[in-house]
Amino acid sequence: MTTVPAKPRFFALIPCAGNGSRAGVAGPKQYQLLAGKAMVWHTLQAFRQVAAISGIWVVTSPGDEGFRQACPDFNQLGDVQLAVGGATRALSVRNGLQALLAQTAKTDDWVLVHDAARCLIKPEQISALMDACQNDAVGGLLGLPLPDTLKSSSEGRVVATISRADKWLAQTPQMFRMGTLLAALEAAGDAVTDESSAIEAQGLKPLLVPGTAQNFKVTYPEDFALAEAVLQSRMKVHDDH
Repeated sequence: MTTVPAKPRFFALIPCAGNGSRAGVAGPKQYQLLAGKAMVWHTLQAFRQVAAISGIWVVTSPGDEGFRQACPDFNQLGDVQLAVGGATRALSVRNGLQALLAQTAKTDDWVLVHDAARCLIKPEQISALMDACQNDAVGGLLGLPLPDTLKSSSEGRVVATISRADKWLAQTPQMFRMGTLLAALEAAGDAVTDESSAIEAQGLKPLLVPGTAQNFKVTYPEDFALAEAVLQSRMKVHDDH
């Protein structure tokens, strides 16, 4: 009797251990309120609405008290908080992957790593990435073709204009096989700023899946007002319907 191998599952991994030093707010930015809820709450809601996601795993710093206050409804079926955040994003993701593989996931399961501060992601964008990558040999990420003219500088002055024809802004989620990503991150070290960079360092070429400009990372003080406006407008549309 032959056994049919289990289909790979999809897990969301949300690094949530940063302190948001550029945001100009007191405390971690992911716990700041937007439209009445913590920023990370909005992020999690998008993933909760994607039925194909087997579980949402959030990586917080050891001793983090803010997450449970920000998301009191988090510990539902398939939700797990991992207090294994590290000094860098890469280390938090690596620790999260190791915990996932130790507890429930298999190396050929997919993981979608997403920034807690990209709180405007929509469920349909997550699903589009999953649809595009689930049969891909490498995996991929959401990205945005660069809309602006790109300059390089020296001492605050322009030294060259760079062609934007093949340039993309990397976004998240970034979706790769669990085992492949963990091995890539372990080889790359803590300097990489996204998962795709680690995969690229292995000689692989992740697929670019078009995202939207609204899937920006709330980073600077002025970003909060913009994210608030977008969330309020979405709520109004929802209320009108």
